[in-house]
Amino acid sequence: MEGKKDIRAVTMEDLSDYFVRKREKKFRAKQVYEWIWNKGITSFDEMTNLSAQDRAGLANDFYFKAIQIHQEQRSADGTIKISFQTNDGHFIEGVLIPSGNRTTACISSQIGCTLKCTFCATGTIKFKRNLTAGEIFDQVQYLNKRSLQNYQTSLSNIVYMGMGEPLLNYKEVMQSVYHITDTSGMNFSPRRITLSTVGLPDKIRQLANDNIKFNVAVSLHSAIEKKRSQLVPTNKKHNLEELKQALQYFYEHSGKRITFEYLMLGGVNDKLEDAKALAEYCKNFPVKINLIEYNPYTGLNFSKSKPEHLKKFQEFLEKKNMIVKIRRSRGQDIDAACGQLAGKEKNN
Repeated sequence: MEGKKDIRAVTMEDLSDYFVRKREKKFRAKQVYEWIWNKGITSFDEMTNLSAQDRAGLANDFYFKAIQIHQEQRSADGTIKISFQTNDGHFIEGVLIPSGNRTTACISSQIGCTLKCTFCATGTIKFKRNLTAGEIFDQVQYLNKRSLQNYQTSLSNIVYMGMGEPLLNYKEVMQSVYHITDTSGMNFSPRRITLSTVGLPDKIRQLANDNIKFNVAVSLHSAIEKKRSQLVPTNKKHNLEELKQALQYFYEHSGKRITFEYLMLGGVNDKLEDAKALAEYCKNFPVKINLIEYNPYTGLNFSKSKPEHLKKFQEFLEKKNMIVKIRRSRGQDIDAACGQLAGKEKNN
């Protein structure tokens, strides 16, 4: 591949210039772009409205850095987890979650993660690299095909909640969102996309400045400084006050309500004092709160909250007129639930 470029790392303008240099019509660029980002193909031979000469020329100058399905597992509750292998031999995981007549794709943005949240399986594996926009896009394409095949419906929602911290791969994640939502791409509504982050203040401000249309969820897990630093080590660098200021900036500039994700850990962050601290913190901006059941993973010394503690926590917040939803775990039996993604990469 020496001298070749990843075809999905070049812009429409680059493609137009390429065809002009080849003394071809500029509209060929639009044809190629739509094959890649609308139809989701991963080989030049599939571009059937281009001549054999054009396809051969593209194959000579470009390549596809596509991912492939390595393994697929199906949970008793219908959840499907797919282990993908990258072209350089690493593994990532994506999950398809059915719920009624809706399906949600949970996708990864990095191979491993540097943030090492203490409750997360991905944090136990070594960080390898960021995924490209094309590799992120591939996960969505594959999971959409599985949704159509298994549930006879296309994806309803996409969540960037798999392996990695999306905001530490800002450029490629934003590029992937562009291709997923572009009318010449998948034409998916940005309102049905949610990006989940531990809360990196400078990047949250950048999201506001970039006028994003998708939703943002912050993995808070505690509104008590010391406790959050234990659960989310990056809080030692960017504390709750700094995060609060960034979220206020985000709301003031975007008008979008933030979602807080709060993992309910038995005996750790599920007491009344934790609920009071969370309610107080949420006075600073409009929020929605997702209380998430903890999903056990070998080697991580946590347990899920007792049902009565979860109920009391929810009721306290609701009495404060807060929007609260309990997110039930899906795909636990195949390690596909929230916080369980690590897979084969764990052993590499």
